[in-house]
Amino acid sequence: MEGWARQFDGYCERTDFTYWSEPVNAVTNVAFLIAALWMWRRVSGRGLPLAEALCVILFAIGVGSYLFHTHATAWAATADVVPIVLFILTYVYVANRHFWELSPGKAGLATAAFLPYAAVTAPAFGALPFFEVSAAYWPVPLLIAAYAAALWRRHPATARGLAIGALILVVSLVFRSLDEMVCPAVPFGTHFLWHILNGLMLGWMIEVYRRHSLRTAA
Repeated sequence: MEGWARQFDGYCERTDFTYWSEPVNAVTNVAFLIAALWMWRRVSGRGLPLAEALCVILFAIGVGSYLFHTHATAWAATADVVPIVLFILTYVYVANRHFWELSPGKAGLATAAFLPYAAVTAPAFGALPFFEVSAAYWPVPLLIAAYAAALWRRHPATARGLAIGALILVVSLVFRSLDEMVCPAVPFGTHFLWHILNGLMLGWMIEVYRRHSLRTAA
């Protein structure tokens, strides 16, 4: 098939192109939905519109990933990737605007710098054994860790929260990268652990922002 209907088979669990060929990968996307709804209850109506937006995007990540692991088509892959990119860019803006207290314009420019940063670092990861499987994602925990280090003196509690988020993401990326490698021993693979841990991590990152806002408003 061509165009938007083109199909992908990139995961250990998938054996054909039927709807439920990836049941574990599909169902574990509920982790994103649970995290989004849980954090929505914690941030809604508390004067944190960007946190609310992050919850909505997180919910969309779960829906998009579910569509990709059931339909496995180009259009579903787009529904999977776009919310992830949107979450990353929104959170980078949050960090620049509220953690670094930049003006909206400067925060926006600093956020736009993520694109050339990713364009340089993703190919670098792609050239490394093991890392190439998830090369597009590895720049993210690296950036989070850099923000954590830079904020350590200024906002130590927020920096610790970011460091925890970076660590969870690294572990989840390891499981994402191991998926097809372990196929002979684990027929359903390890990609589902990427979903569970990533849902936890993204929810935690919203919580880091919520706690930071409470501390700085006090």
